[in-house]
Amino acid sequence: MTKFTLNGQSVTVAAEPDTPLLWVIRDSLGLTGTKFGCGIGLCGACTVHSDGQAIRSCITTLRDVAGARITTIEGLDPAHAHPVQKAWGHLQVPQCGYCQSGQIMQAVALIGRFPVPSDADIDALMVGNLCRCMTYARIRAAIKEAALEMGA
Repeated sequence: MTKFTLNGQSVTVAAEPDTPLLWVIRDSLGLTGTKFGCGIGLCGACTVHSDGQAIRSCITTLRDVAGARITTIEGLDPAHAHPVQKAWGHLQVPQCGYCQSGQIMQAVALIGRFPVPSDADIDALMVGNLCRCMTYARIRAAIKEAALEMGA
């Protein structure tokens, strides 16, 4: 049994300690906003927060998150009113949308580290989150818009 906090709620999971967190979130706990992409931590579709830091849930094991505070896209802001989520909608960032939960979670962590991110900051921290639809210019603009709102 592994205990951790998920989106503000204490959870106890009966799974092998080496089970990827992604499968626990999706299959055991029923939250499907976090997506499976590559399975080796390279695409970013599975990005969640562990104690406020962006992590790849496909390569993070249940053992690694014992006692941690995990936040998924569902827990970021249940009303979808987080400044990053609002900027994503305002600037129409998603096309297919598959990568967007991971993109948003990575962007929130980025703004936490760089409240006024430069293009170089954005490029350096978002490089591991791939978008097959190539909406990178809109992603950058949305991050800057959200950072402005969060700093206001």
